[in-house]
Amino acid sequence: MRSLDEIQFWSRIMKEHSLFLKLGFRCEDTQLIQEANGFYALFEQIEARSHAFSPATDPEQIRKFNTEVFTAATHIWAFKRKILGLILSCKLPGGNNFPLLVDHVSREANYFRSRLVELNQGCLEPLPDAIIDENVFFLKIMADHAKFISHLLDPSERKLVEQAREFSHDFDQLLWQALDLSSMRPQSQTPPLLSQFLDQNKVSVTSLRDFKKTARDLIEACRIKSIIHPLLADHVYREAERFLTLIEMFEQCLTGSAAPNPSFRY
Repeated sequence: MRSLDEIQFWSRIMKEHSLFLKLGFRCEDTQLIQEANGFYALFEQIEARSHAFSPATDPEQIRKFNTEVFTAATHIWAFKRKILGLILSCKLPGGNNFPLLVDHVSREANYFRSRLVELNQGCLEPLPDAIIDENVFFLKIMADHAKFISHLLDPSERKLVEQAREFSHDFDQLLWQALDLSSMRPQSQTPPLLSQFLDQNKVSVTSLRDFKKTARDLIEACRIKSIIHPLLADHVYREAERFLTLIEMFEQCLTGSAAPNPSFRY
């Protein structure tokens, strides 16, 4: 049932990406707005359908559904890369979608479709590789989030802007450490090193998660000045929660308190 959990989480993320991209387009970008609306409706439907399955569902039905969702994820990935190309070639002047943000959401779409392929085919990484690769991916996502927050807060919110910049620096450093650990494979994949790696990341992700929660609550209460959509504030908070859950699962696997790779099963 793991693939259904992935679909339920990431289809909502893809749906919200469609909304955020649409909000960043110019009024005259009617074709792009229409495409974004189409993807919003598509992933809203996928999210709803995913909840209709149960543990008793025939695995073959789930595999077919996964394949269908993979196609949708591939299409939204291509849409996002098209937008990035338009922005970088200066064909959308005056829009409000940062190039890094568009690249960011396309990386998440690619991650989503890759996970579906792994789960459908059963081509799953060994635990040490999964620990490093998943952390490299999510550390980059968290670093990006901090940068987006610092740029979307009003400049007069000096204290919060500075906090976001500090998180950006922290996660950039953690990402480089993760990449160093990755390049030292397989010799670096000892339980003590991987355990320390997870412990260090968990502390920073927890702090960032709490910062995002505070920012979300303040934005929803209209207590700070920003151009951050309340849904975006909740969106980045949920992704930090997802990363923490993953770290905790990996910790359990390393200590033997959980079955190997429990997150990589149907």
